[in-house]
Amino acid sequence: MFRYLLRLPVLFLAGMWACNTPDSEFDAAVFPERIAFQADRLYPEGITYSPALDRFLVSSITQGKIGTVDLNGRYADFLTDTGLISGIGLKIRGNLLYVCNADQGVSTKSTVQTTLRTAGLLVFNLTTRARVQAVRLDSLLPGVPHFANDLAFDPQGNAYITDSFAPVIYRVTPDYKPAIFINSPLFAGAQGFNLNGIVYHPGGYLIVVKSNEGKLFKVSVANPNIITEITGVTVAGGDGLTLLDNDLYVVNERRKVSRLRSTDDWKTATLVSADTTGYEQATTSVAVGSRIYTLNARIGEVSAAAGNPAQLQARDYSIQQFRPAVPTP
Repeated sequence: MFRYLLRLPVLFLAGMWACNTPDSEFDAAVFPERIAFQADRLYPEGITYSPALDRFLVSSITQGKIGTVDLNGRYADFLTDTGLISGIGLKIRGNLLYVCNADQGVSTKSTVQTTLRTAGLLVFNLTTRARVQAVRLDSLLPGVPHFANDLAFDPQGNAYITDSFAPVIYRVTPDYKPAIFINSPLFAGAQGFNLNGIVYHPGGYLIVVKSNEGKLFKVSVANPNIITEITGVTVAGGDGLTLLDNDLYVVNERRKVSRLRSTDDWKTATLVSADTTGYEQATTSVAVGSRIYTLNARIGEVSAAAGNPAQLQARDYSIQQFRPAVPTP
């Protein structure tokens, strides 16, 4: 769920659905406002939280692995997999961890064949850390660029995955059968990242953000051809989305989290507040109890390192809590 500017020729071109629902085991008193952690060359992109592990889980763009971060900021490798090139969005459903697999050419596992051509979904058992399934998505639409970015679940356990370079949303059933859920010109673009963050709304639809245009779209699950733009607000550089108590939290411009609200079933939306302090090159968020935590991933450095991944040497990252009292600017 990150975004960096990439010029492409025209033809080149979490729980149940509940990663966004409160965790009943969450104890606000023991969670700090900011958690700093260190991990050599990690460049995490996605974040989720496991009550069973009592840790955040983060992905890695550069090393194709998953790590954990505890409340004291202690990082530890959790799992790796030969097929995981760059871990992007990740969510937990039951005892399974779902990870979007992509490649923008800066991973130790990147190849000419996989760079900007990879869209997949890997599933792991949280207890054994073993891979349960690998689902290839890019083969559903051959001959075009691909980048699996983020995912969300409906109550039936179907996973919906965005592709930032192809104008599609995929659906993977609970028994891991993939299909193109919707292919729409509304999701296409010749420059930068298109579709990015995604959430499922209990009203029976998906909300997705198109990063390079700052637009939000509502997509019916029953009939995906029904796509409407959510008007009234623009979220420039929109990245990760998190839905909590019918408010939508959008990480945007890499430096803030915007809290949006709708009174008409997300036909329109308004900005309630924006937290702009403590975010540096942020990507996405996770709801833990009644709080929102956002990953500061140094994503801008990844953008700058395109073609020269050896310069990606950072080890300091952080997780920042959203402060709802910040007034709308």
